[in-house]
Amino acid sequence: MRTKSLKKNKINVITLGCSKNIYDSEVLMGQLRANGKDVAHEAPAAEEGNIIVINTCGFIDNAKAESVNMILEYADKKEKGLVDKVFVTGCLSERYRPDLEKEIPNVDQYFGTTELPALLKALGADYKHELLGERLTTTPKNYAYLKIAEGCDRPCSFCAIPIMRGKHVSQTIEKLVKEAEGLARDGVKELILIAQDLTYYGLDIYKKRNLGELLEALVKVEGIEWIRLHYAFPTGFPMDVLEIMKREPKICNYIDIPLQHISDSILKSMRRGTTQEKTTKLLKDFRAAVPEMAIRTTLIVGYPGETQEDFNILKDWVQEMKFDRMGCFAYSHEENTHAYLLEDDVPADVKQDRANEIMELQSQISWDLNQLKLGKTFKCIIDRKEGSHFVGRTEFDSPDVDNEVLIDASKHYLKTGDFAMIKIIEATEFDLYGEPA
Repeated sequence: MRTKSLKKNKINVITLGCSKNIYDSEVLMGQLRANGKDVAHEAPAAEEGNIIVINTCGFIDNAKAESVNMILEYADKKEKGLVDKVFVTGCLSERYRPDLEKEIPNVDQYFGTTELPALLKALGADYKHELLGERLTTTPKNYAYLKIAEGCDRPCSFCAIPIMRGKHVSQTIEKLVKEAEGLARDGVKELILIAQDLTYYGLDIYKKRNLGELLEALVKVEGIEWIRLHYAFPTGFPMDVLEIMKREPKICNYIDIPLQHISDSILKSMRRGTTQEKTTKLLKDFRAAVPEMAIRTTLIVGYPGETQEDFNILKDWVQEMKFDRMGCFAYSHEENTHAYLLEDDVPADVKQDRANEIMELQSQISWDLNQLKLGKTFKCIIDRKEGSHFVGRTEFDSPDVDNEVLIDASKHYLKTGDFAMIKIIEATEFDLYGEPA
């Protein structure tokens, strides 16, 4: 008679990188749960399970290093018998699989970004087509990412995303509406639309830029109160979106539009298909159409051939444009990109100094803009309670990357996941402090 019961497998999914990866992990976990598997997302060490799936990022040097370190950590745990199996998926695996298989052979199997059915099979599960759009969300219950397209057709010289994610493929409006309805039923109130390039949405399946039509369909979904736009591309932006944003209260007055640089010579080498004049006009058109819009952007400094003059042009432009939100990164020289053929001639310390200088400038702009919010009342979503504060966001702020609104929990009670009207009583560079109005 058998006295020892077999240990039940538990799968722990670890996600590195961007919101697109979070979405992919949620789809994987939804499939595993539907197959009756015990699955967790980034479970604490004491209960992390015996089968590990690492969803990696392969975008720039720092992200690659983080992914490699995570793989090594779990390959070592497997060696020591602390976990039974380790599987690796995502962008790093897509891009460097032969190297990884050679350098870290103790991983059971590596999978690319489009091999979900094969990964499920390795985990003893079947890919269920009927689960289209159903996922096990890992974000707080009030918001979720909605990936409207995969891949990218842009030729940007510095970017490895097309190598890892392939050509642009839009999801149909019908599928996305169905997915949004399912999320709303689960209590999601805010949809964050993501893609490598929102601007291109629909060109492949509808033969026209169709972001506007998608938004018109999504605002009709009951229960969804905020819809936020992430990762638009400046060239060919569908301007009808601005009219819908102004008209529809559900669409946040917010856009994330990575512009990368503004010096014409750098933009040309980056193959961005635009100029300083065109980009500045686009931003002025945005602000004229939706005056209260918050614009977030991302910049790259230290690109090959970037002179002090190029950098000064960028700095002056940042000062002039006064972006509401910004991230700035030092250029990373990536194999198999067009820019890899150029000499990576800006020293690493100069790149970092330039990135710091831009962010210092931005923190002053952010401080000035935040002072204008004092005494005003904003509708905020309350994401969580952290320490002695409830932490919320206005419609002008995306989770994890933007400002937060902090409310003293010792004086006020708010329900996480709900909206509240908050009056701003204090402001720093990147945080607002408020109280219920």
